[in-house]
Amino acid sequence: MTQQLAFDALWSAIPYPALLLGAENAIMAANPAAEGFADTSSRQLIGKPLERFVGIDSTLVDLIAQSRRSGVPVAQYNVMVGWGDQAPQLYNVHVAPLHETGEGYLMLLHPQGMADRMDRSLGHRSAARSVTGMAAMLAHEIRNPLAGISGAAQLLEMGLGDSDRELTGLIRAEAARIGQLVDRVEQFGDLRPAQRRPVNIHDVLDRARRAAKAGFAAHVRFVEDYDPSLPPTAGDPDQLLQVFQNLMKNAAEAAPRVGGAISIASAYRPGVKMQRPGGRSESLPLVVTVSDNGPGIPESLIRDIFDPFVSSKVNGTGLGLSLVSKLISDHGGVVECDSRPGRTRFRVRLPVWRGKFEETEA
Repeated sequence: MTQQLAFDALWSAIPYPALLLGAENAIMAANPAAEGFADTSSRQLIGKPLERFVGIDSTLVDLIAQSRRSGVPVAQYNVMVGWGDQAPQLYNVHVAPLHETGEGYLMLLHPQGMADRMDRSLGHRSAARSVTGMAAMLAHEIRNPLAGISGAAQLLEMGLGDSDRELTGLIRAEAARIGQLVDRVEQFGDLRPAQRRPVNIHDVLDRARRAAKAGFAAHVRFVEDYDPSLPPTAGDPDQLLQVFQNLMKNAAEAAPRVGGAISIASAYRPGVKMQRPGGRSESLPLVVTVSDNGPGIPESLIRDIFDPFVSSKVNGTGLGLSLVSKLISDHGGVVECDSRPGRTRFRVRLPVWRGKFEETEA
């Protein structure tokens, strides 16, 4: 392997955003993790000053100035870093001068939020599974009397006038609504492991998008940005379809009636691993992002948005996103959310299909 090839492989393998900065803080290079962090390609970054994306008063700019003055590496922990119009997040920042190459600085951004998001994802999974006992109780204790109420209302309708039929119709409609709620809660009672097989995630996304466009998202413009070289993930295509239909439904309901847009993107972003039972860790390099241009999720709810019965909607049940979290966790993945006014983004991270080992794994 030549020195250049070795450098390129090393540069691409760095799991955290890395930037090479030249004179006047111009961006000379950005690794794949930095492209994902900036949500754009390196071509759109190279040649532009760092200040354009982080602001002239950013701590990042100050750290480069410190390293330039002292000629030695500098680091600062727990730095709030905002990039463009993205919401600021916590990072540990390292800046080092590249003495052998002349003018130039290497900047590494180590995210502080990933471990916390994974812990919260596991907590969401436990919270979702805590609903299973209630789901079994609801199915038995509520379904039977609910059917009796609906049947009695139907019998009453036969001997009533039009004005009274309106009341019995209301009883039947509300009984049906409660039945639908029980159906949704009951899904948490399914403790069977996900049936893993190789799944083309783009096929799943296309099915979800077409179903959404034909129904609840007819008013929305879809924007797709797929990486066609993605390997298959390991999972159950029907459960994954349910996940992305739920995310698209939330996005469609949040998007404005006029000018509403949903963006769906896929990418290969190595560097994130999930600890699995038995002490084995699994990489989650497949990333699917579903974004909308709605008003955003209130800051008071964002940390708990995947918990059961937490909803930002007036008439929401708070079960859709909790089910999403449970299903993705059952697939060995993790789902994250960040939101600000004008953009909410759900990011799903999934493992790659590894063949027979996954096929027999519970």
